[in-house]
Amino acid sequence: MDCCSFSSSLSLSLSLMLKPRPPLMTINYNGNSQWSKRKKKMHCLLQVSAISYQNFIHFALNETKRHTLLLPSPLQEKYGSMIAMDEQTRLEMLSFETPKIRLLRSMSIEGEAMQVLDFAAFPKPEFDLPIFCGNFFTTANMNIVVLDLNPLHDVTSRRDYKEKYYDRLLPLGLKYTELLPWGGKLTSESIKFFSPIVIWTKFSSSNSKHEVLYSAFMEYYKAWLELMEQAVEDTDPSQITCNLEAQHRYLTWRAEKDPGHGVLKRLIGEKLAKDLLRNFLFSGIDELGSKTFVDYFPEYSIEDGTINEKRSIIGKGFENRPWDKNGEFIGNDLRN
Repeated sequence: MDCCSFSSSLSLSLSLMLKPRPPLMTINYNGNSQWSKRKKKMHCLLQVSAISYQNFIHFALNETKRHTLLLPSPLQEKYGSMIAMDEQTRLEMLSFETPKIRLLRSMSIEGEAMQVLDFAAFPKPEFDLPIFCGNFFTTANMNIVVLDLNPLHDVTSRRDYKEKYYDRLLPLGLKYTELLPWGGKLTSESIKFFSPIVIWTKFSSSNSKHEVLYSAFMEYYKAWLELMEQAVEDTDPSQITCNLEAQHRYLTWRAEKDPGHGVLKRLIGEKLAKDLLRNFLFSGIDELGSKTFVDYFPEYSIEDGTINEKRSIIGKGFENRPWDKNGEFIGNDLRN
């Protein structure tokens, strides 16, 4: 899960969501109180079940077809749908490709306790397009959201890249970052993978907020598709190599540090979870490059040859949005 590149607080929240649920309370001598608690719990479950991300997926696929030829990905033969170990939660995977998109894929999780959508579009290496990323986690009480056009190249040091893809989108970003405010501390490692228009937010579950999120998803995805449609193929081999390595670095980080790993592990077991992360959600790690996680992020290497499981080695983060209204990074003064 996309996240992808997410904070430790997101990981903690997701872990809490999937703690084993106690059995439904039975009526005893304190029956009125217990029945009230049972009804409240059932109401919460119904609230979660009432929210679905299927309309997000349908919109994205239909909109993509309006811009380009959408073809099934070879991954679709292996990754379709599965039922979690609780025999209630369902996972649905879809994957496609287009002349400019290496992989367009979605994973939705629908169950009593939560609704999840992980939607992403990865450009082919011949294009330096940002990576579209939408990660949404919903429970009865909380929504945790990341929506972004993840930059393929650093927008702080590469002014040309920022101007090319983000300057025109700043008004769109400002619109929705006011409606969906910054969600709290985000690690400095994660922030490197986000753009000045990223929506990182948390909010209590409600139909009105869900509608705002759907609107943001539609507008962000339309904006990304327009960039895709206008993108010109790189012919310089060195630039293509640069694009390829940048995407491979992103995939390597996400597959190793994505907090959704814990959710998937609880739902389908460790083996299937790792396979889904590496070969579906972040497919391309084995095909796009040979560098390992510690090649890209040596600070996470441990003497025994393993990888430090911490999400933040630097130990610093951003409590507030680290970009100003002009998309300029103002988060240089990091604080624990």
